[in-house]
Amino acid sequence: MNYNMTDPHSFANSNDVVVKDLDLDISVDFKTKTISGKASYKIENKTETDVIILDTRDMDIEKVTEGMDETVSVFEMGPEIPFLGKSLKIRISPVAKYIHIYYKTRPEASALQWLEPTQTAGGVHPFLFTQSEAILARTWVPCQDSPGIRFTYSATVQVPVELMAVMSASNPVEKSEDGIYHFHMDEAIPSYLMALSVGDIEFKALESRTGVYAEPVTLAKAAYEFADMEKMLDAAEALYGPYRWEQYDVIVLPPSFPFGGMENPRLTFATPTILSGDRSLVSLIAHELAHSWSGNLVTNATWNDFWLNEGFTVYFERRIMEALEGRDYADMLEVLGYQDLKRNVKEIGETSDDTKLKLHLEDRDPDDGMTQIAYEKGFSFLRLVEENVGRPRFDIFVKQYFNKFAFQSMTTEKFLDYFEEDLIRHDEKLEKAIDIHAWVYEPGIPSNCLVIKSARFEKVNASLASWIEGVPAKDLNTKKWSSHEWLQFIRHLPVEMTLDQMSELDAAFGFTDSGNCEILAAWFEHVIKHQYIHGYASLEKFMVSVGRRKFIVPLYKLLVLNPEGKKMAQDIYKKARPNYHTVATSTIDEIVK
Repeated sequence: MNYNMTDPHSFANSNDVVVKDLDLDISVDFKTKTISGKASYKIENKTETDVIILDTRDMDIEKVTEGMDETVSVFEMGPEIPFLGKSLKIRISPVAKYIHIYYKTRPEASALQWLEPTQTAGGVHPFLFTQSEAILARTWVPCQDSPGIRFTYSATVQVPVELMAVMSASNPVEKSEDGIYHFHMDEAIPSYLMALSVGDIEFKALESRTGVYAEPVTLAKAAYEFADMEKMLDAAEALYGPYRWEQYDVIVLPPSFPFGGMENPRLTFATPTILSGDRSLVSLIAHELAHSWSGNLVTNATWNDFWLNEGFTVYFERRIMEALEGRDYADMLEVLGYQDLKRNVKEIGETSDDTKLKLHLEDRDPDDGMTQIAYEKGFSFLRLVEENVGRPRFDIFVKQYFNKFAFQSMTTEKFLDYFEEDLIRHDEKLEKAIDIHAWVYEPGIPSNCLVIKSARFEKVNASLASWIEGVPAKDLNTKKWSSHEWLQFIRHLPVEMTLDQMSELDAAFGFTDSGNCEILAAWFEHVIKHQYIHGYASLEKFMVSVGRRKFIVPLYKLLVLNPEGKKMAQDIYKKARPNYHTVATSTIDEIVK
């Protein structure tokens, strides 16, 4: 079967000519909030065409040259298309091997989050970070911006001397004296994994292959939280083979980062909301580490195949946590994930095409497909397969899958063919038990979805029942509860509660003033629903300071359900919007308008 596929979210003519290596030379200017410089590509002209097409958005192209001698090339910009930007069509000779694009980003470039000193943990220096997934790399580097196109890269980055630059590449461990940094990524990656961060950053090694970057005031806390990263890495390798990226580090970004984490190779970008002080939220790090195999190593060919990245990663993440913390711990993660899946399907609509694993995002922003469907429905499908074929056989399959298709792109159809030939092997009984078509191509949650039980959550449910029946909250035995047990408790509080009941819970457990963002976000949903005025100040502080989309979007959605809440949401958003990344504001703008 021919699996060649055109990416609907890229202008690139990669079937004719494709980029193979990038040499990036840029300067970062915090005063103008721009990046400027030169992107030089080594190209492979497969059909001897006379034009190469790249993706751009929110940038100005100053000139383009060709070859080692940099002969000036003719180029033209296509029309502006919503969320896709403009095509950059460059005339080349059929034998051209190198092109050079001189460019400058605009302050509104969507991938770039420019932070004032007051928006950082240290409060002294400005900060910059990028977020390239899904199709935002084109806003800070002209590129063939498709997950199906991979290239190696090197970079020279000039920043203010008081700051450090790090990338999804080999990284410095201390500041340079002249503010110039050099980077190399010797493994081919897609553009969405290009990443840059600049700020008052320091590094602390954890063990031989792991370390953490953070602002100085955050570094010790981050190093404590992530102390077991090497154990995670060892557990991952024991499951599915060698880690292929040499070093695995994490950088803790300011709170405006819109995601929990971003799996940029060699350097996971992470939200400070996972710094709970008790290492209870580190499954997120296990998730981003797992991406080093599923996503970074074997990559979805287009954003319609996003579930191949995230479904495997959630499965792998939970296997890592099971290896480190035990089966009862992994059971809790599975139950919470299933709750998230049911909630997301209900929000989107059980018959919506957006609840299928194989998406159809043509003429839409691919961010629309980044829902819990890819993560949790994808996981549930793989968990069902494991249950039916047996874990030993499934582990062999997954390990071989990562090895066979390493540093390649994968469509849903190509995966399913491999899945059928290598794992199912035309076993009609297995095919019927799994019902692949229902999972991949039909909406909703299939009827054969496994429903996992958690022994630890059963104890939580019993405690909650006791409280509902009249046992004082302060008398419940909650001393050894993890964040996950608290989430189970808060998520299943009664739909109707009095303000006295809210106050009792808050007095006993300190939810409103919790230092755990997962607990806060879950509790604030009740604060909004029950108009618990005592929690409003903390709610506003949270929504203004935290930019993680997973937390703030549900809160805004709840607030706007009535006129008083909508006014509150709009007032909060006026203060909060400058602190949010465009990935978040593009969603919230529509909610609060």
